[in-house]
Amino acid sequence: MRAYEEAARLDALRQLRLLDTSASESFDRITRMAGQIFGLPIAAISLTDSDRQWFKSRVGITHDHIARAKAPCAEVAETTQGLVIPDLAADGFYANSPLAQSGIRFYAGAPLITREGHGLGSLCVLGAEPRTASPEELAALTDLAAMVMAQIDLQHAVGRVDPVSALPNRFRFLEDLDDLARDTPGEQRFVVLLDLARADQLNALIRVMGAGYIETLVKESARTLREQLGSARTLYHVAATQFAFLSAPGATMPGYLDVVSAGLAVSAAGSIARFVTTMAAGIVPVTLGAIRSQEILRAAHSAAQDAQAKDSLISVYATSNDSEYRRNIVLLSAFGTALEDGASLRLVYQPRIDLGSRRCVGAEALLRWNDPTLGDVSPAEFIPIVERTTLAKPTTAFVLDTALRQLAAWQACGVSLPLSINISATNLDEDGLVAAIAAALDAHNVAPDMLEVEVTESAMMENSAQSLARLEALAATGVRVAIDDFGTGHSSLAYLQTLPASVVKIDKSFVDPLDTDDARSRTVIATMISLSKKLGFRVVAEGVETVGAVDTLTRMACDEAQGYVFARPLEAQDVLPWIARFNGDDQMPPLPHREAA
Repeated sequence: MRAYEEAARLDALRQLRLLDTSASESFDRITRMAGQIFGLPIAAISLTDSDRQWFKSRVGITHDHIARAKAPCAEVAETTQGLVIPDLAADGFYANSPLAQSGIRFYAGAPLITREGHGLGSLCVLGAEPRTASPEELAALTDLAAMVMAQIDLQHAVGRVDPVSALPNRFRFLEDLDDLARDTPGEQRFVVLLDLARADQLNALIRVMGAGYIETLVKESARTLREQLGSARTLYHVAATQFAFLSAPGATMPGYLDVVSAGLAVSAAGSIARFVTTMAAGIVPVTLGAIRSQEILRAAHSAAQDAQAKDSLISVYATSNDSEYRRNIVLLSAFGTALEDGASLRLVYQPRIDLGSRRCVGAEALLRWNDPTLGDVSPAEFIPIVERTTLAKPTTAFVLDTALRQLAAWQACGVSLPLSINISATNLDEDGLVAAIAAALDAHNVAPDMLEVEVTESAMMENSAQSLARLEALAATGVRVAIDDFGTGHSSLAYLQTLPASVVKIDKSFVDPLDTDDARSRTVIATMISLSKKLGFRVVAEGVETVGAVDTLTRMACDEAQGYVFARPLEAQDVLPWIARFNGDDQMPPLPHREAA
């Protein structure tokens, strides 16, 4: 068993607070029944702790625990599979176990498994003589083990009614789904999950109104939804502000969408928080018995999350969307590991060319990831995901440190090549961002003006006042600031005038049409270049792929360009040889010389 699985199993066991508790007749009754069915004098409910087998109930045993090592019940807990050993003395593994040495010859155990799949231990019977177990005996032992788990749930697990709404809770919902699957396998139903509000809305309400207001909202919503469903249907309270219910048998999707839409409108209109919350519904078509109940609830939650982004506020579960989310989780997990070991991450460098002198005057450092399992992962896929998580900060730290180390190495070779790196909106929220960049520059003995930090318009606008303060502090250190993907954001001219940036990088989407006859597109980019230069920015065109585009940009007085027409992103060891060739004019095809605009 893997270490994290064992940790989760032990946590599940300890959360139930069963270990080292007093005897209980309800458990002893089941233990005695197990011994009677097998006609054996020894039986126990054995729980597998980290180093022992502790007996919650025991018959024919004087001590309350034995060592876990070579205890058959430990194998049952670890594998969650039943185990029969006809003769311990003849078993290759258990022959020298403490049980065998104490005279036990026969063992049969059925696993005690939580709803989440964790093995707690086993209901076992033991005998002093070798024997076999009949199918009927084993079936009865399995049934009794299920009774033990039902008793554990009843006495020790979380209750089945939510204390705020007084509705059946998530555990009851999962149980009822399982019961339906057993009673009517193959029947078609819809599971609907109603989400009262987005997380940001709930946080705002708690901040302003307090947690008591949320409880009032939940109680009021529960009453309204119960009235709509009627007495024949069950409403479940499955999370803090989420409710679920099942459709009646025979419902069809087109008609049911209308039913849910109408019910959602009524519920939202009657909500005490209707003006400040967004109620949404996720729907999952279900074939009873075809999928685990927990997976159904997860899919419903996923659909409700998707619904928050739709005008209708209703979303039917789609495996395609789910696959994307699952892929994102896989990527984030793998990328976190990649940051820890650093072996699969590297930087490549795309040269920036001065269009007047036709010389390489800098480069942009770009992150690349070659995962040993996932292969080459496109930065267009992983960077937007990483930027929205806590991985943004260590990612930027990795890029900064790697880029400055490389820059210092080039300086040692006599080449001063300014580098630009990208930071995200998450980075702009960091209190220590400017200090971290300054410390990294000092550690690598790199002058601040050799580093340029690129930030998108959108990132700057997410928290404009704070972003402006961070960038002003950064510019004050001597680091250059560039506005990346210029033209794709929503910044106003007035805001542009206040930015402490010295460079504007025009997005590739504006550069691509330069090779067409689209006069309007040419006018747009010419105006962007002219306006930016009048505001004091140095202008860089991104994604330049043709000589024709270089010609046009040169005539428009664009200062710099980068793109495949000059070079694809280069590996670190290839940068200096490429610059030597390019600046010596022995590598590139002839390009037009700069003309007056």
